[in-house]
Amino acid sequence: MMRFSVSLPAVALATLLLPVAMHGQASLAGSVQPPRILPNDNRVPAGVLEDGVLTLRLDAREGMWHPHGFDREGIRIGAFAEVGGPLQIPGPLIRVPIGTEVRTSVRNSLGKSLAVFGLGAERGASGDSVLVASGGVAEFAFVASEPGTYYYLGRTEQSGVPDPVWTGSLHGAIVVDPAGARARPGDRVFVLSSWFTFDTTNFSDLSSDAVITANGLAWPHTEVVEATQGDSLEWRWINLSALDHPMHLHGFHFRVDARGDGVRDTLYPSDRRQLAVTEHVGPGHTATTTWSPDRSGNWIFHCHMLSHMSTIEIVNSALVDRSKGHGQDAQHMMGMLVVGIRVMPSGPSEVKPAEARRLRLLIRSRPEVYGKYPGYAYVLGGSAEAEDPDALTVPGPTLVLEKDERVAITLVNESHEPAAVHWHGIELESYPDGVPGWSGEEERVLPPIPPGDSLTVRFTPPRAGTFMYHSHFNEMQQTSSGLYGPIVVLEPGRTFDPETDRVLVFSDGGPWSSFIDASTIPPTLLNGQVDPEALELRAGTTYRFRLINILTETRVRVELQRGEEPAEWRAIAKDGADLPPSLATVRPAHLGFLPGEIYDFEFTPETPGELELAFGKGEPETFTRVPVRVR
Repeated sequence: MMRFSVSLPAVALATLLLPVAMHGQASLAGSVQPPRILPNDNRVPAGVLEDGVLTLRLDAREGMWHPHGFDREGIRIGAFAEVGGPLQIPGPLIRVPIGTEVRTSVRNSLGKSLAVFGLGAERGASGDSVLVASGGVAEFAFVASEPGTYYYLGRTEQSGVPDPVWTGSLHGAIVVDPAGARARPGDRVFVLSSWFTFDTTNFSDLSSDAVITANGLAWPHTEVVEATQGDSLEWRWINLSALDHPMHLHGFHFRVDARGDGVRDTLYPSDRRQLAVTEHVGPGHTATTTWSPDRSGNWIFHCHMLSHMSTIEIVNSALVDRSKGHGQDAQHMMGMLVVGIRVMPSGPSEVKPAEARRLRLLIRSRPEVYGKYPGYAYVLGGSAEAEDPDALTVPGPTLVLEKDERVAITLVNESHEPAAVHWHGIELESYPDGVPGWSGEEERVLPPIPPGDSLTVRFTPPRAGTFMYHSHFNEMQQTSSGLYGPIVVLEPGRTFDPETDRVLVFSDGGPWSSFIDASTIPPTLLNGQVDPEALELRAGTTYRFRLINILTETRVRVELQRGEEPAEWRAIAKDGADLPPSLATVRPAHLGFLPGEIYDFEFTPETPGELELAFGKGEPETFTRVPVRVR
């Protein structure tokens, strides 16, 4: 479930996280019901700004956090408030123009000592800190000398935990604007938080109140951001949770303008700003993205770690009771780290052509493929596998489409439960985007496809590149167990040559059944195989490697080695978008990337010989190693 994408075994991760998990509810126990903690959408700066000086008084105290809404039981935890104001998660926003002196006082009303980071001379969690005694007040000051995205945070226990960013709730955003800049209506700041304890009686080994939030709330209670077609939207992401988050936008590409680690924020020059649909934001890190919705409808921006965007009830259940649930999330079964977006039209909708190239995609399942859990597959209609009702092809067939050619894909659900397909990275209309109960607009909303039923979706891919399709219903089971496949979109007139165009899909061999017991972690597959066959290449031939990560929970590391040294390849695209020339460079052939990310590389073996493709989740000694023979 809420899974680190580091190369430690699960048991080691549990040991590392335990002090964090234990300083939430239990350490703040008391007989008096504390006040409610409110979500903070980071739209109103705190403090008083006068004559170039921001004065802010903060108080850290106990409260009841209700990330799932006030009708659900809350979590007793510490949070920050502006003195005289409500407790908030995340804490009050500090947003100032460059050159501002920021003077902050922090009163500690938590009943235990509090270490405070990020409000003094140094930014981030690795710099200076001040220990504020229980009942005490400390004064801080710094000059906002560098524009960018930063944060402040507090921690109440050392407990041997190596990174004080892993505190769950005592943190807030700092934004320093360039001279003359003003926050626009579409600008947003999202702080990502997490809290959990361990409970080995649950399916996932995590407690039923575990949560990951954006600005203090979990889907479906997160704010639905409203925009208008054509708006320019600058969204800042600050990850103050304990977990990696590959943040994925449906239906659009965004531009990555800046990345930071809390200490410094690097604003890229215009020629080094790449397009993406999934951006990795690690613990304690930040990212600034800019995008413009040119199509109306309902969309989502979510973490692509599947347990991070599923309800905790689903994650903690081996079998999901479809009859339960509430509101729209009962249809698409999402939860936690999901932000809804509603884009209003700015004019009449574009009339799409009626004619389209027709495809048929069958959705299948079979019981007890992965132990007691079912397996799933996409099968192309009209293929030999389609004639065999027992055939499960994993991954699904490579769909080769043409840029600007409209397609009509009929999805036939032959499986035992509802289904939906998301066309990951494709810029398309909202309705076919694939989130049942959400995709679409007004009265026309995409339904889940019931067993034995079908649905036809239509879209026109506007960009050539590498993409994928995968389940967007009960993702924890369906996607981990076979419902995914690659998409290759070609320029008009080009043909797909599987000899030189190599699609490499990395996935899990079945669902995660425990997030503590390392022995239950499913194997990493390459193109559906635990032990892939050797790759055969020809010297002097240029190959395009299309690398897709659709693992459930973790980073995969990939290395193409020549003896003890890495080979070299040239990066050419990210998430289906060509890299700018300054980033399309030759580099050592190794990559670590997270679920939802896609990379394209060119590789030309110059001489015959033996190479090796190694990949895996953990340490290199555990990698799967595939011979690469160059003739």
